[in-house]
Amino acid sequence: MTKDPKIDRRDDVRPSEGQHKYGDVDFADRTNNKYPIDTPEHVRAAWSYINHKDNAAKYDASEVKVIKERIRQAAKKHHVDIDSD
Repeated sequence: MTKDPKIDRRDDVRPSEGQHKYGDVDFADRTNNKYPIDTPEHVRAAWSYINHKDNAAKYDASEVKVIKERIRQAAKKHHVDIDSD
């Protein structure tokens, strides 16, 4: 796993769990292997989860911005319409 320079490692997450559960897929949070964005269903779920205040609160504002941008890019790639902020 390569560390994402824009997102800090979270103490409450084990990145190996995300990779074990979803496999070798792209994640919106690549440091912690959170928010898989490899399928239309995962893109929709990732967008929904990161827009919950309790989930977003675990990141600083710049990290949320990176995660949301990656989800938007994946949505475009997978032809998924997501609500804007």
